[in-house]
Amino acid sequence: MIRKSVLPNGIRVLTEAMPQVVSASIGIWVENGSRYETRAENGVSHFIEHLLFKGTRKRTAAQIAEEIDAVGGVLNAFTGKEYTCYYAKVLGQDLGLATDVLADIFLESIFDPAEIDRERQVVLQEISQAEDTPDDYIGDLFTLRIWEGHPLALPIFGSVETVNSMNRELLTSFMAARYRAERVFIAAAGQVDHDALVRDCMRLFGRIEGNGRVETIAPPETHPGVLNQEKKLEQAHLCIGGPGISQSDPHRYASYVLNTALGGGMSSRLFQEVRERRGRVYSIYSFTSGFLDCGYLAIYAGTNPGWVEEVLEVTVKELAKVARDGLRPAELARAKSQLKGNMLLGMESTDSRMNRLARNEVYFRRDVPLDELAAGIDAVTNDQVVELASACFRRDLPEQRSRLRGRRRAEDLNGCREKPGIVLGCEFL
Repeated sequence: MIRKSVLPNGIRVLTEAMPQVVSASIGIWVENGSRYETRAENGVSHFIEHLLFKGTRKRTAAQIAEEIDAVGGVLNAFTGKEYTCYYAKVLGQDLGLATDVLADIFLESIFDPAEIDRERQVVLQEISQAEDTPDDYIGDLFTLRIWEGHPLALPIFGSVETVNSMNRELLTSFMAARYRAERVFIAAAGQVDHDALVRDCMRLFGRIEGNGRVETIAPPETHPGVLNQEKKLEQAHLCIGGPGISQSDPHRYASYVLNTALGGGMSSRLFQEVRERRGRVYSIYSFTSGFLDCGYLAIYAGTNPGWVEEVLEVTVKELAKVARDGLRPAELARAKSQLKGNMLLGMESTDSRMNRLARNEVYFRRDVPLDELAAGIDAVTNDQVVELASACFRRDLPEQRSRLRGRRRAEDLNGCREKPGIVLGCEFL
């Protein structure tokens, strides 16, 4: 049911037919994100994403929205560290319309200077909103510290300074250099005819040029340490973690299992120990972020400032246990079953299928069948979990010292070398 074609200019077209559904989701994916920006350009990919909805040579911004709304569809976009996506979800009978609208905004956007200035204020508000959302902002602080000096460390939105400095010339020149045929592909899932879509894409996207330039990227170096950001909040927000693995690493299945058992749900170790048994948090979870050549595994928690030390100590203790002993047999089996169930439940919509098609193309250049994923998960052993946890939360790191300021008193977190976490980010009053 999954097909892939390559247009003469190098643009790829991927589809997954789902005859049982009435909808279709389609996305134009560009293998470009904040990773490919310089410090001065930080945020330009995200700003471009906004501006492509602000008018083309034949459609105003209002007309773009009206055409998709008129058929009950959804039109949106998102920017990541390594890719950007412009997508629509419509009834299958309206897929041609959606493809045409997406092609129009992708190829014919006018970047009106007045719209640039207006949208600049929207992006600045988006930055302010992110900084007012502690569990999001703490993630940005974490990557700023762990990968300091590397483009992956910088926030996708950019900063107030970089966004204010962007002009039409920078935006259009960056897009011209990055939005090239070899970095662009179209993914669609649902009620879609592959051959008909290829013909439409050939007509609409066949004139995009490629430059044949080889992409040169280098993985970031990990910088151990503690970062404290004071902010007037009721809670202390913590993020502790260490280097993980890339999206295509052979150990990725062990990473999925480790993350699930450690903090991937209500039955996970951290949720049970820190919230259920001690009542010290409302929210605590682990998460992984994987990229082309690197990644990290981290834990987030929000707690009362007076409980910071206890939450940290309990979290570090659980990390040390997993790194030493791994998972109990029942725990290992439950994590595997949970992963496979979540995977299948996430495949029920056309937009999730389209996203899966695209991410597999970005990181594997092929489809990864669900059977292959399930087999990889089932094959994970406890020894592999221990090996991975030991590497992620190793102890042979330089001692780091920092002061975390609480509401009434200061706590010294000395001897980070004795804790398996590598980077700790905190923000609280």
